[in-house]
Amino acid sequence: MQKIKIAYMKLIIFSLLLLFSLQITAQKNCDYTVEVNDSLGTLKTTKEFLMFERRFGNNENYIFFSLSLDNGTPVLNFQQVQKNNEFIKAFCIDASTKLYLQLENGKIITLVHTNTENCGTFFRNEDKNVRVLSANFLFLKNTIEELKVSPVNLMRVKYSTETVDYLIKPEMQSELLNDFIRPENYFIDYLHCVE
Repeated sequence: MQKIKIAYMKLIIFSLLLLFSLQITAQKNCDYTVEVNDSLGTLKTTKEFLMFERRFGNNENYIFFSLSLDNGTPVLNFQQVQKNNEFIKAFCIDASTKLYLQLENGKIITLVHTNTENCGTFFRNEDKNVRVLSANFLFLKNTIEELKVSPVNLMRVKYSTETVDYLIKPEMQSELLNDFIRPENYFIDYLHCVE
């Protein structure tokens, strides 16, 4: 009986070690677009990652994430790009704007906007109207650990005037990037870059 218990414990320990090593190897390399260390402080920002893509007719909507470490504070950089031949409705953000992430394990993570009112920029590119909205969100205490272990399956953004839900796919073939990506694992793969 004692030998069975020992063998069972060894199996559990081996399984945990294997799971931990798979978690470590699942993390992606950190590619930074910004790395500054000067008298004003330090800033590192990862390259942008496509989290959401919707193309229907002439309407295109993309959401990109990147992560920054700004003087020791992790920040989520959010960018929404909309393209259309016709008028594009503006989404605005302000001090009350929040970004919610629903995890696969059922938990909901809240990120708060850094307080700058913004309705994005509008311009014409080739034959399309383009609207770009950029925002920075702060992680609340003890939320990063949850994001490291569970995939994201839904994002809700509470803009100034309305709330919009975005389905985060486990994997997708992006038409924009012409590449295969896994948006739901973004935080699992890249949060280690801003620790």
